[in-house]
Amino acid sequence: MNPLRTTRTLVASATAVVLALGTASLAQGAVPADHDDDDQITIGIKFDQPGIGLKTPDGTYTGFDVDVATYIAKQLGHEPDQIVWKEAKSADRETMLQRGDVDFIAASYSINDERAEKVDFAGPYLLAHQDVLIRADDDSIKQPSDLNDKRLCSVTGSTSAQNVKDEIAPDAQLQEYGGYSECLTGLENGVIDALTTDDSILAGYAAQEEFKGKFKLGGFELSNENYGIGVQKGSDLKGKINTALEKMVEDGSWDEAVEKNFGPANYQNEPAPKIGVIVD
Repeated sequence: MNPLRTTRTLVASATAVVLALGTASLAQGAVPADHDDDDQITIGIKFDQPGIGLKTPDGTYTGFDVDVATYIAKQLGHEPDQIVWKEAKSADRETMLQRGDVDFIAASYSINDERAEKVDFAGPYLLAHQDVLIRADDDSIKQPSDLNDKRLCSVTGSTSAQNVKDEIAPDAQLQEYGGYSECLTGLENGVIDALTTDDSILAGYAAQEEFKGKFKLGGFELSNENYGIGVQKGSDLKGKINTALEKMVEDGSWDEAVEKNFGPANYQNEPAPKIGVIVD
């Protein structure tokens, strides 16, 4: 619409105001623009993290975050077939929430001060620890400082590899790939010496049938990673999601999801964290 082409200037001015207000509302709106109906909910997850969030070849979705998100959606009044899943890559998560592309994000999303300036977090709902995954026959990495001069991989947008270089192994050679699957291929082929991210994610990869016996966890608790559910800044979903998470723990569904997704890898998870309590 071009209001300059109308001769009725008063109507044109009013129209322009309405359009401006409408645009502002869309920018702030809590409902993604691509919703087809009110029964639908759009959730961002990882598509390439076994045990956390994985899109399978048959088009289904599995993982702890998927189970948590499905439970939350149910508490919000949405059945599983009303969920639209969107891939939330690490580098895109804040932007997706700010644009309203998704209602919330459950994607191994660690709560930190920088991210909390841009989005709000419900939770935390899982306490993980940064670790490294190395080849099973590699005995050269026995302690964190051994990562010096090693080729260390993580994904673009993740803080894991930079944390190691800043705090533990300043001479580590950082390699950033687009996804953890790419890092894993590099590790398997010897192009990468170690893959670093949260132990929950690494355990999911190591537990895959095709990789059993090929990799091992370093066993280093390099950091505390408080997983939160990301929502748009100021969204009232935060309180509703916190209520859903509390219920998930109380009724045993949280423990069931942990056993289902991490049990095969013998992942030693922390107990369910308390809502609003961040472990530094």
